[in-house]
Amino acid sequence: MTQARERAAAAAVGVVRAQGGVARSARLIEAGTPKWAITDAVALGLLVRLRRVWVATPDADRELVAAARAGVVLSCVTAAKRRGLWVLDAEHLHVAVHAHSGAVHASGATVHWKAPIVPRPPGILEDALENVLVLVAGCQPREAALAVWESALRQQLVDPLSLERMPLPAAARELLASASPWSDSGVETFVVPRLRWMRLPLRRQVWLAGHRVDLLIGDRLVLQIDGGHHVGAQRERDIAHDAELRLRGYHVIRIGYWQVIERWHEVQDVLMRAVAQGLHRAPASSGHLG
Repeated sequence: MTQARERAAAAAVGVVRAQGGVARSARLIEAGTPKWAITDAVALGLLVRLRRVWVATPDADRELVAAARAGVVLSCVTAAKRRGLWVLDAEHLHVAVHAHSGAVHASGATVHWKAPIVPRPPGILEDALENVLVLVAGCQPREAALAVWESALRQQLVDPLSLERMPLPAAARELLASASPWSDSGVETFVVPRLRWMRLPLRRQVWLAGHRVDLLIGDRLVLQIDGGHHVGAQRERDIAHDAELRLRGYHVIRIGYWQVIERWHEVQDVLMRAVAQGLHRAPASSGHLG
């Protein structure tokens, strides 16, 4: 193989990397890459051929490679997690296909056949976020689905007004009506609906003593929810803020992520007993302390 052909093969690899490490051969050719350069890159081991129409770099994203091999699109909670949304459980691969697709060989994956609300152009491997949210709404338990939707709103990745104009199925439309952009993490989404039965004011992300708190119940009961990042310097700041809140007359209950997910009954019991003691009320003789 001549040096010129080797350079052309290397250039083809660069184009594939620029497209995320996995690309359709037709797109490369349309962009000006000679077909023989793609064939040479495969022969040299610089690219791997996936089925007949896709090529990838040897170190390409495994999920994208799997999607290309199976002829599917990454969607639902898999795509949500890849976009940085809060997802409770995305260990299991979720993919989508066109409504009229033939046989799909996505071993071990959950395959969604629902027609998308945003059309899927040929050659994409990751679904549009609107399609992702719709599939999440119909696939996941409501609390988990709502957490994903609120994560998207919080990061301003979708426009709720645009979503309202789309032909959303009933489950997705209900989540859109319920979702709020104010939860700081997905686990906070679980908490407020679980506490509404108490019929007390529940305010998320209230600014108190120079910092936001996760949830203010009534006037004085503060619930703080720790995630995995509450360590080291962050933990020290949290402790200092808790102390300042107590000095200002607030009662602080701090819980962890897994307590919400797996031991909610214990959390609820603590909060019920705090409310029974009136720890959510401001003293009758004092005004609200901010």
